[in-house]
Amino acid sequence: MIKIEDNFDFHMNDTIVVGCSSGPDSMALLDMLIKIRKKYQLQLVVAHVNHNVRAESREEEIFLKKYCQERFIIFESMIIDEYGDDNFHNEARNIRYHFFDSIVHKYNADYLMTAHHGDDLVETILMRIVRGSNLNGYSGFKKEVFMENYKIIRPLISYTKIELEEYDKNNNVPYYVDSSNDKDKYTRNRYRKYILPFLKSEEKDVHLKFLQFSECIELAAKFIEKERKKAIRRVISNNVIDVSSFCMEDEYMQKEILYSLLQEFYQDDLILLRNKHIELLIKLLYSNRANASINLPNGVIAKKNYNLFSLSRDVDVITGYEIEFDQYAVLPDNHFIEKIDDCENNSNYYCRLDSKDIVLPLIIRTRKVGDRMKVKGLNGTKKVKDIFIDKKISISSRDSWPILVDSAGKVLWIPGIKKSIFDKKKSESYDIILKYS
Repeated sequence: MIKIEDNFDFHMNDTIVVGCSSGPDSMALLDMLIKIRKKYQLQLVVAHVNHNVRAESREEEIFLKKYCQERFIIFESMIIDEYGDDNFHNEARNIRYHFFDSIVHKYNADYLMTAHHGDDLVETILMRIVRGSNLNGYSGFKKEVFMENYKIIRPLISYTKIELEEYDKNNNVPYYVDSSNDKDKYTRNRYRKYILPFLKSEEKDVHLKFLQFSECIELAAKFIEKERKKAIRRVISNNVIDVSSFCMEDEYMQKEILYSLLQEFYQDDLILLRNKHIELLIKLLYSNRANASINLPNGVIAKKNYNLFSLSRDVDVITGYEIEFDQYAVLPDNHFIEKIDDCENNSNYYCRLDSKDIVLPLIIRTRKVGDRMKVKGLNGTKKVKDIFIDKKISISSRDSWPILVDSAGKVLWIPGIKKSIFDKKKSESYDIILKYS
């Protein structure tokens, strides 16, 4: 019998954001939390991402929103309008966790909980072994991940998918099944369909064996981390590697230093990196070229500048987001828009609106083909594309720049660039003030 309290110490008045897809795993997690909500006076916030790749996606979003409303649970969602040319699962994960992070900060939550289970852990470890990683990577994902102001918790890590589906059946928990999980074109699906059943036929509790393996590897990694910290102090300053000092370190420790630096960008998503990426970085560090760079997964860029080596993120790779705005929103590029009580500033970084003129809720999204705005002080409308051109905004930046629209699709504000006729003067009537920073 699954009892979530056996896997995590809940505290009174915790605020928990639940990453919920409407699938059997996340719906089981949500139901477990609902059952103990009153006992611990929990505030639950469901964060849902509509990946917009299946016909059922909208139906699932509507179902989950209604499900939450009927149980007095806060519901937040976003739609991914389009994807780039990157691996679908990698790109979707990146966008999803940026959205979850924004919701955690919006509600000042203590935890983000996801429904990753034991089968997921087996698949992840196997995939990392095949792809190549370091000790931390080979341990799979962790039950707890410490973020800056909160923790990511995976309380179902010791259970299997079948156990969660049985829980749903016994507790009459409704859920949707993602049809794309049967498609062999996705790597994880192939592990799930062909390798995992074989392992379970050999050992029905193989997920617990992999969990034990994960914990053992993690202990070894902690020991090595002590030595790595010493090496890092010798080599890295302000997240920049001194190339000469790096080349004097032991070969194994060089890889650990690089993984440590990469960890800041990938957290527990080191599955995105292969051994070949580390080999390329080491080759770059040892090269005689004074200036060179390498593009890594999820828009991370490695740069060598004479005797200095550093990593940075190309935020323009994150495109196609749509966020329903309430009080506060963290954008994928780490800018944010918030509702404030008062201000004297009239720059394009502030916007005053009258809710009588628009259709709530407000939406923050990226541009769409054909977007036009009634520009303040200009008769008629102007293409958003032309506004970007006039302001000399690069093509790559245009695709990720936030645009504020109302629920009727009217473009109200291009933060930091231009305001529409819906923006009010301080002497006029308004009840919404927004700030972009």
